[in-house]
Amino acid sequence: MGIESVGNQPVRVADGWLDLTGSAWTLRADPTTAAWRLVPEEVRTSVAFGIPGTVPGCVHTDLMAAGLLGDPYVGTGEADQAWVGQQTWSYSFTLNLVDDSEELYADNCDLICDGLDTVAEIRVNGRTVGTSANMHRRNAFPIRPNIGVGPNLIEIVFSPALEHAARMAELVGERPHVEKHPFNLIRKMACNFGWDWGPALITAGIWKSIGLRSWDHGRISDVGVFATVTETDAGQWQGNLRVDVQIQGETRFGAVTVRVKGQGASSEAVVIAEDWTTVELTVSDVQPWWPHSLGEQALYDVEVVFHNDVRVLDTVHRRTGFRTVELDTTPDADGRGAAFGIVINGVSIFTRGMDWIPDDCFPSRMTAERYRERVQQAKDANVDLLRVWGGGLYEQEAFYQACDELGVMVWQDFALACAAYPEEGPFPLEFEAEARDNVIRLSAYPSLVLWNGCNENLWAYEDWGWKQQLQGRTWGADYYYRLFPEIVAELDPSRPYWPGSPSSGSAEIHPNDPNYGCIHIWDVWNSRDYTGYDDYSPRFVAEFGYQGPATWATWARTLAPEDRSATSATMLVHQKANGGNTKLNQGLHGHLPQPGETVAEFDEWLFAMQVQQARAVRYGVERWRSLRGRCLGSVIWQLNDCWPVTSWAALDLGTDSAGKQVARRKPLWYAVRSAYADHLVTIQRDGSGWRAVLVNDGRDTWPAQGTLELRTFAGETLWSERLDQTLSPRSRKGLDLTGLPNLDRTDVALVATVDGAERAVRLLVEDVAAPLPPARYETSVDSTDDTVTVQVTARTFLRSLCLFPDRVCEDASTDSLLVDLFPGETHTFTIAGEIPENVRADLTRGPVLRSVTNPLTPSEAA
Repeated sequence: MGIESVGNQPVRVADGWLDLTGSAWTLRADPTTAAWRLVPEEVRTSVAFGIPGTVPGCVHTDLMAAGLLGDPYVGTGEADQAWVGQQTWSYSFTLNLVDDSEELYADNCDLICDGLDTVAEIRVNGRTVGTSANMHRRNAFPIRPNIGVGPNLIEIVFSPALEHAARMAELVGERPHVEKHPFNLIRKMACNFGWDWGPALITAGIWKSIGLRSWDHGRISDVGVFATVTETDAGQWQGNLRVDVQIQGETRFGAVTVRVKGQGASSEAVVIAEDWTTVELTVSDVQPWWPHSLGEQALYDVEVVFHNDVRVLDTVHRRTGFRTVELDTTPDADGRGAAFGIVINGVSIFTRGMDWIPDDCFPSRMTAERYRERVQQAKDANVDLLRVWGGGLYEQEAFYQACDELGVMVWQDFALACAAYPEEGPFPLEFEAEARDNVIRLSAYPSLVLWNGCNENLWAYEDWGWKQQLQGRTWGADYYYRLFPEIVAELDPSRPYWPGSPSSGSAEIHPNDPNYGCIHIWDVWNSRDYTGYDDYSPRFVAEFGYQGPATWATWARTLAPEDRSATSATMLVHQKANGGNTKLNQGLHGHLPQPGETVAEFDEWLFAMQVQQARAVRYGVERWRSLRGRCLGSVIWQLNDCWPVTSWAALDLGTDSAGKQVARRKPLWYAVRSAYADHLVTIQRDGSGWRAVLVNDGRDTWPAQGTLELRTFAGETLWSERLDQTLSPRSRKGLDLTGLPNLDRTDVALVATVDGAERAVRLLVEDVAAPLPPARYETSVDSTDDTVTVQVTARTFLRSLCLFPDRVCEDASTDSLLVDLFPGETHTFTIAGEIPENVRADLTRGPVLRSVTNPLTPSEAA
């Protein structure tokens, strides 16, 4: 069924479906509650009488649209909205029906709510027709007996989330959790209550679509689509499709027809209808769906029709792709470990992933265009998997559609994170309903390759002191080890399930054992130097990361000039990690010069911390990929942000010159793109010495030809060796660097260059211990109709050369960053975005153009 909205009136977009989204709703606050005293005087009259409400949406966005609430993303605005989440709010809508309205002459009329956030009472003409206390599931409320000719008032009342959590605490007892608020006692997006990268913005509202569904004899209430593929002896692919159809109402004399077509193939099957009808069919000579790192993304249309001999009763459309996914957990021969790797269509891959968090604190603002833009940014960084983190959401359809079309796999957490969850009271039934709803809802998307029980809860139970705090009370183990795997096995056997991240796969083995399953590595960020990644030889790293601040342009729109320092009170509002700045400073020690933290030193601080983040994460990724075979994947924390913040993300979140929200690429994004490239050359060091490692995660054989060198910063080659290797797809090869001359010098670097494109530069000592020369270079600026280029020729060794065009024009970006140049070498930066001619000279001056050594201007450097 299609959904669209015209103006502020309900729109009938299909037989039996009346769309109620749009701006015809009214939002009110309840002035009779005790929390009313917290409402600012200047907004009380407006919110008591009512303001326009938009659906999908939430209270915060409607208050902002009415000019009653400032942007909580800017400055210290977060503190000005705490009262919002403590109120009782209602969204109301008056629907006028006439005698021949479909809603009245049909036997049944259901109010379909795809997402209510969160504690909601649904009233129709003053009568309660249902309640909901789960943001993560769909609801259908029968309302036919409650409506009639004339005006009909539909009202949804949202109670404060924290009040509900307090009631649950009285009912089942408190449980351990991170952060301040008990998010584990309400089925709501956990990070909505604040996280170590996000603000506390406790929302309420109708955050997904809503409408009326009228029907007579029966309707399709849900459809599961499960498409797998088998390679035949002839080298062709046979598609296997199973469609589960849930029928509500009368099934007698009914039938279900399923048709699938696409890529020149088609098939059809008809079966007698039951309450749950399963239709199975095969499709010959299909094209399989592959992640973009392995192949193309063939998609097929599936039509499901419920009908009798007289007419069609209901029709549902889905889009899917044929692929088979397995989780390789083969035990090691010595019994001391087991693999953990994703296998797609029989091909074992090294997963190049990143973690995904909600891209906005207000998820209703996410559009299909924005989802696709963000997934494209991940793909452009050579990412082939996004892990949807358990403290966020089961995402909206547009996210998975973008992943299907762009070939990015999805690892989907069930929405539980960093807390103990009760197994008493209403929670078991709520978790079961939520899991069943989402497993079926997301079943058609071929990009979804893994269901995961939780984020860090198994690890926390073992190592965070929970056992002592819980004193025998339940904490969620039954969900991870019984309920969720049973539901996935029953409803979706086409996908593997894993108990948690991290998890060894067994309750008998420590969940963060590096020899089993997937692990998280956080001691490096919290307390160790990033070279500590060398101490790990994991099977799969499902989380690791390093903090860095947002881009200059994002801070310029978030912080007033006087607040642009690392330790200003306003900046610290946008640093949520416990001891975050201290960890940043400690991590920088021994690697880069320590910058100051005043307003005057902000440029130096911003650059140093961004470069440090990029280097730390790249160091980890190259370590994991150099272990390819033992290690079969890494997932970097994290791809994206939900507001302007110093965080672990590669993409920040700000606004552009038109006021549109935009994700700008931090230096980390460029480092990820390089570290996750199909062809990787990395220089590693262990107890036996230096070695170069070549990794081919491309589809084809890689004839890797180039040189291995030891160079001085002045450009002199002290040692050189020809490199000529052939790597089959999805393989690695390590090369010991033997015959190196005395390595006591500090002004040298090992350089591996392959195919004239892939290059690794490894200083033998850290930057602060190396005699890096002052930056000297020459520049030129050229332009075409739609691009500007900046060419830089090095006269001295330039370390981590960067160009930040957003400091000149906030909407501009560059194609490359973090470039090492030896004397005589040239690099060209290509800039996207309009750069007026009168400011192009600024592109060649510091701090827009700079390297690690200093931000000298060309005239000073020449």
